[in-house]
This record gives sequence, C-alpha cells and structure tokens, in this order.
Amino acid sequence: MLSPEGLVAVVAALTFLGLLAWHLLVARLEVPGGLEEDEEEEEGTPILTEDGVGCCRLLCKPSALAQHLERSLGRSAALRGGPWPWPRWPRLRLLQQLLQPPDPAPVLVREHLQVPDGGLVALDWLVGPRGAGSRRRGSGGPPSPVLLVIPNAAGKVPGGLLQLGRQALELGYEAVIFNRRGHNGCPLATPKLQPFGDPGDLREAVAYVRCRHPGAPLLAVSEGSGSGLLLAYLGESGSSSRLAAAACLSPVFRARDWFEASLPRLYEWPLLLHLKRGLSRYAGALAEAVDVAKLLGSRSLQELEEALFCGTTGWETYWERNEPLRDADEVAVPVLCICSADDPVRGPPARTLPRELFRSSPYFFLLLTPRGGHCGFPQRGPGRCWAHEAVLEYFRAIGEFLRAEERRTGVPQPRRWGGPVPEPPAFTWQRSYTR
Repeated sequence: MLSPEGLVAVVAALTFLGLLAWHLLVARLEVPGGLEEDEEEEEGTPILTEDGVGCCRLLCKPSALAQHLERSLGRSAALRGGPWPWPRWPRLRLLQQLLQPPDPAPVLVREHLQVPDGGLVALDWLVGPRGAGSRRRGSGGPPSPVLLVIPNAAGKVPGGLLQLGRQALELGYEAVIFNRRGHNGCPLATPKLQPFGDPGDLREAVAYVRCRHPGAPLLAVSEGSGSGLLLAYLGESGSSSRLAAAACLSPVFRARDWFEASLPRLYEWPLLLHLKRGLSRYAGALAEAVDVAKLLGSRSLQELEEALFCGTTGWETYWERNEPLRDADEVAVPVLCICSADDPVRGPPARTLPRELFRSSPYFFLLLTPRGGHCGFPQRGPGRCWAHEAVLEYFRAIGEFLRAEERRTGVPQPRRWGGPVPEPPAFTWQRSYTR
C-alpha cells in the first residue's frame, strides 16, 4: 500500500511523463518549413550522398580554400555519422543531450582572469591523457594548437562539449573552456554581467591565451547561442582577432528574433532554471543594478535578458549593440557553421539561416545536414557527435591548406599556424585564398 507521500510522487511522475509525451507528440506533428525550405536546402555542394546523416551540403563562395575544404570534408569519415535514431523526434534528442553526462568526465583546472573593469571570467583548462601529437614546451617542433571552447549563452557546459575538448586533447591540442562572469561557478566580482553579443571579456581571454601560448595556433569553437559571442568577437576584431580559424555548432544567427520566438520548453526551461539558480547567489550585489524580483520572476529567456540588460536602455537599442552579425562584413578568418535543417531551437532554415552571407562572404562556410537536431549530430556509439569530428577535421584542413600555400609560393605568410609569431601578433589571410 502506498503512503500518501508515495502516491503524490507517483501522480507527479505520471503527470510529468504525460506532459512530456504530449509535448513531444505536438513537436512530432509539426513539420518545420515548407516547399520553399526544401528547395533552399538543395543549395550548396553535396559532401556526402550515401546513407548516414543524409546529404550534407556545403554552401559558400567559390575560392581556393572552399575547394580544399570540400575535398577534405568529402574524404573524411566524420560525416558518415550513422543512422539518425529519432528522425522525427529532434526534441527527444535535445532532452537526452541536456541529461547525458560525459563519459568519462575530463579533469578541469580553473584560472580566473581579471578584466579591466574589475570583473572576473574563468578559464577551465582540460587536462588528462594526451595523444601522440602533443608537444610540451621545450620538446622541439611546433607548439600544440590551442582550442578555445565557448559554451551556450547560459553558460551551461553539456557533456558533449566536454567530449569535444577530450577529443581535441587526444589529437594533441590544448583545450580551454571560456566561462562568462557569474557563469558556471565563476564569481561575480562586479554588479555587471556580460551582454549577449558584447565581446569585451572574450577579447581579454583571447589576449591572455595568446600570451600564455605565443607561438601556438589559436582556434575557437562555440555551441548554440554561445556562437553569438564568437561571431560578434570576430566581426568587431576583424583581422586582429588573433584566431587562425573558428567553428560554430548549431549557431543562433539572428539573436533578437530568436529570443522573441517561441522556444521549445524542453530547451528553455532547464536553461532558465540554470541561469536563475546561478544569479540568485548574487541577488544582493545585482540589486544595485537590476530589479532582482523581476529578474528571478522571469518566465522566459527574453524576460530574463530584458531584466538584466534593458533597465536603462530599450530592447531595440540593446540589439543594435548585441546582434551577432552586426559586423559580419569585417570577419577576416574562416568560420565553419554546422547546422541542421530540423534544429528545433534555432527554428526553420528559411527564416533563421543567413544564406546570402554564405554566398557572398569568402570567410563563411555553411555545412547543412537535413537531420541532426540542436548540437546533436549523433554518431554510432553512446554520446558521440559527428560534428565534433568534422570541426577537428576542418581545423586540420585549414592548417594543411596554409602549409601547402607556403610551399607553393615559397614565401612564409603572416599566420598563426605554428612557427614564430610577430609582435604584435597580426593574422592576415592572403586574398588569393578566398578568391
């Protein structure tokens, strides 16, 4: 016989499962987009046409670098991800991602970096077994590349992102996770958090990593809404970004529209709870700058963003300063964006993918797959993600391309892929690369 408490628990569990089933059924019946989207999805160069993840297509402006990436990704086994386990249930995959821990969890060593206004950001360096390609300082040969990992805008670091860092370690990279102010256990030293697209703190972190590894190629990868920060940084910095290349997994390109859209509750509620729990620790300090009651009473990510950053400026003005692609024309290093047409978080491709940017800019590359969900891209084996291997293959191909150009021209190019770095460091792509 169940006790009253046990009966309440059973009823609560059944109610939760019923709501979850209803939510997934509604999502299952929704068919994102229409004929116009299906036609647009056919744009770009086919990369993989056999069974697996379907047909990935690379959309970009024709150039020498684009041809090299097409060949490298086409030969790579990374895109042969295996059958999609839930072809019509991308939200179920999203729930699994949020709950699944990394296996095994990597060891992290944290550093706190003080930025000019007195605030703190945290850098978590991944440590553990290293691959044969790893080189310690003083061991000779070019230094190991450094991979800067940027989690989503809520600061949540899922197990899959840690697995990417672990894979990078096994290939000989150094890997470090960037944590914003007040996120993921980073202390909030000032009553100020980092706006969605303000790259000031990231700029300080990149400068610090560059000083710590002066001769190493510096690469960056971001996930989901965290890509807004990386794209804003690349646009504001232009050719002075200090990065050799960047990649974005399931990026959010049009942030204001994204916040104002109806996000999947399976995605929004856990992140909202995660943010509120972290911010509640600093309620006293934040009371000087924001309405804490309104902040903690927010019922959506949009309401929380407005409470945090729009107290003295309007929503319109806020996004004039924080849209990720506001300076996209200034980006001067290659950026690979891996997206899925069935991404339930970003939304329908016809409204959320800036295809014209990929057609016109020589630095942006869109790898679009019909199935993959949001930051999912499952591969055979528990918790594996083919997009992670594709990103690492992309970085390898970029380095290979630069070395081949050096050998072809016989003139060392100003670059960041190994070798001596001029002071102050300045990354310059040759125009012929992107023609």
